Amino acid sequence: MNWSFVSARSFAEHLSEWARLHASGAASPLLAADFVLPLLAHFARGDELLATCRCGQHVVAMAVLSSEGRARWQTFQPAQAPIGIWLQCPGTDTAMLAAALVRALPGLNLVTAITQCDPELVPRPADGGCVQTLNYIQTARITIEGSFDAYWSTRGKNLRGNLKKQRARLERDGIALRLEVIRDAESVGAAVADYGNLESTGWKAGGGTAVHADNAQGRFYKDMLEAFCRRGAGSIYRYWIGGQLAATDLCIEGADCIVVLKTTYDERVAGSLSPTLLMREEETRELFDQGRFKRIEFYGKVMEWHLRWTDEVRTLYHLNIYRWPALRGWHRKLQARAARQSTCNGLTEQECT
Repeated sequence: MNWSFVSARSFAEHLSEWARLHASGAASPLLAADFVLPLLAHFARGDELLATCRCGQHVVAMAVLSSEGRARWQTFQPAQAPIGIWLQCPGTDTAMLAAALVRALPGLNLVTAITQCDPELVPRPADGGCVQTLNYIQTARITIEGSFDAYWSTRGKNLRGNLKKQRARLERDGIALRLEVIRDAESVGAAVADYGNLESTGWKAGGGTAVHADNAQGRFYKDMLEAFCRRGAGSIYRYWIGGQLAATDLCIEGADCIVVLKTTYDERVAGSLSPTLLMREEETRELFDQGRFKRIEFYGKVMEWHLRWTDEVRTLYHLNIYRWPALRGWHRKLQARAARQSTCNGLTEQECT
């Protein structure tokens, strides 16, 4: 295995290799070039590397890497990317790829981290030697199989009954409900701006994390969704209560799955109504009826509302590869000591022994 490196600024010059490798596996839309290019354009520092691993004449792995200090590298991981930017051929040994990468990276590299790995895309290797894996978060998905009514009958009575009552009350009041799906690139800019306006009415506005049409997040989602929509693989679900936009999902699509990247709703219409849940019921019904995908992926940390919609949960993980096994042992001791100190904070010495 032979790793080579170029500046990630030249990513566009290597699109054909990236696309071929991407298509050889599960082809997650989160690792499509249409996602990675705008991610680099809006969030890269400029010193990231595009790494390519060849076995003979065949490309078996590619990744975008960022330096995290003098002796550590990791996959490029801005907050907008649910998984690390790492591709590998199916059946390739991840630990062997990463071990070769640690030795090939410039400088005295002591550890390389492949962050936020999905075990469906990067099978989790066993711990031992130079390999350490760490749980990251649990995430949820819905398998689209059979009819929506059959799926819906498996969900909790409280969820089904509550949404049925909300719809009945709105119907009595003469308030129409409408699900709109935007798929054309020309409408993306305005839809992302509307998304930002909704998000700015809520708690994220105070924390400075809301999407705006004129901030880096807003520009990323606009550019990325336009690219997906131009090839028929992007969708923005918008839910209207009466004449008011009440909730929005930003989604991208792969060959067999749709990924819900971000969701927001107008907190001013919340309270006795659940605009996001009302939207999701109709959205999920439409996806079941269309039969275009096998899965709906959420990728965010599992929340209580996810578990109302699905029982399918899996654990994303981080993978650390150390240059030498002794480094892994030393680092584990430091982690255990830090965990112990965290647990002991506020306890007496006797209580902590």
